[in-house]
Amino acid sequence: MLEKIISGGQTGADQAALDVALKYNIAYGGWIPKGRKTEAGPLPSRYRLSVMPTPDYRDRTLQNILDSQGTAVLYHGRLMGGSRLTRELAKTQKKPCIAVNLVTHDPFEAAMTLQAFVQDLKIGVLNVAGPRASHDPDIYMDVKMVLEILVYLMFLDKEVTWPYDMALDVDPVFPDSVDAAVDQVMSDLSLKSKTAVARLDPSDIQMVYFSWVDALRFRLGLDTGNAALVDVCQRDADVPYFTVEDAVMVIVKAVKSACEQACRLRVVQ
Repeated sequence: MLEKIISGGQTGADQAALDVALKYNIAYGGWIPKGRKTEAGPLPSRYRLSVMPTPDYRDRTLQNILDSQGTAVLYHGRLMGGSRLTRELAKTQKKPCIAVNLVTHDPFEAAMTLQAFVQDLKIGVLNVAGPRASHDPDIYMDVKMVLEILVYLMFLDKEVTWPYDMALDVDPVFPDSVDAAVDQVMSDLSLKSKTAVARLDPSDIQMVYFSWVDALRFRLGLDTGNAALVDVCQRDADVPYFTVEDAVMVIVKAVKSACEQACRLRVVQ
């Protein structure tokens, strides 16, 4: 099972990989050039990466290859620049590397290709690389989509299910804030469900998310025009491509915090 995602922190593919790890509470890391250098300036502080003693991108690329068990390069059309260098360095170091062209592979095909790569080689730490945003404006969105599908496929392979489903026979509501959405979800949950969510390890948030995502999209009106809730969920996200599913994860994590607080209060009482 994939345990950790690392990248070099550059705009585009690198930051898409980090944002997927952050969303699903997957361990992440990697090296970034001295000064936390990216083409857009210093890497935002929310990404906790190790800093190289040199500002050279090549040194950072090599270190991430060495620190991972395999490297995935995702790109559109032709492998060029730093993406091509990544593959060449991995080959020189005799480290597993797969390059997936997202022009010839649709997102699901690309995710299945990565899944086979990870599972066949038993890769626990995956280095993700690809073009920077200025060279390929669409790469962030497509890498994020592919990696999210990969996370879902690997979740299905674990054969783990969350036994506390959300009700589907209720009418949608339209909360306009995260707090209001959390209050609604909490009122829908049984005490047993709240306790289970509170006790869940943060790394297992995927179980709740994948089990509840469709029900929450319907219940909170996210599929039927509740743009206000998506907007407030996005406000602090600081990502270039934010989806309804991202909003659901924001709410799921907020519900977990509320369940933990409720559980602590019951213990104190």
